[in-house]
Amino acid sequence: MRVLMPVPDRDFDVTEVAVPWHILTAAGHQVVFATEQARTAPAADPRLLDGVIFGQLGAEPEPKEFYRQLTRSPEFTATVSWSDVDVSDFDGLLLPGGHAPGMRQYLGAPELQQQVARFWALGRPVGAICHGVLVLARTQDPATGRSVLADRRTTCLPKYMERTAYFTTAWRLGRYYRTYPAYVEDEVRAALNHPETQFQRGPMEFTRRGTATDDTPAFVVADGNYLSSRWPGDAYLFGRRYLDLLSAPPTGSN
Repeated sequence: MRVLMPVPDRDFDVTEVAVPWHILTAAGHQVVFATEQARTAPAADPRLLDGVIFGQLGAEPEPKEFYRQLTRSPEFTATVSWSDVDVSDFDGLLLPGGHAPGMRQYLGAPELQQQVARFWALGRPVGAICHGVLVLARTQDPATGRSVLADRRTTCLPKYMERTAYFTTAWRLGRYYRTYPAYVEDEVRAALNHPETQFQRGPMEFTRRGTATDDTPAFVVADGNYLSSRWPGDAYLFGRRYLDLLSAPPTGSN
């Protein structure tokens, strides 16, 4: 199967891209990367590779190794453009996250949102992690004028995580962890018809991350053909659950 993964030119999260890519390709699926302009060679947030502060708070060693493998793969530079791709050619859509300034190119792109709306209407598997949920929150259903998430259960980067990361590092990095003035959770909740029941924050976590062999700290929310998760610590569980979605019988259009 073919999965479309849009990314910005720079600053996407290492783990949220590389771990699902590794899980999907290891299972025999093809991941096609989409950038604003075709044949762009994208790049992850360098702080997550080198360490955010004093070599700490970056990606874990295994996701960084997956990212190195990804950058050597042919699909990483043979990107398609957001505007020109035919979304009906794909079996799945996966929206990764990241918080550094370069993410705004992807998170706020009207052309990408239009393509996401077209894919959403197909009823095929859609996965979003962390800030990637913002793309869906901002994507309007043409029939209702509301977000495509309006009646869905979802999670995203919780406010307490975003706030903690910001206040911990602002003395040195300024607003590095605040992509927008509004918190991600606040914008996602505002897109929902009944946020008090639809939004699921999950168990409180600050440092523990799921791994290839331990899902204990990880959290995902599944609602039909839609899967969401909160942060890089959920990436392994997210990737495996998304793999299950690809294997499930089609549900038809939403």
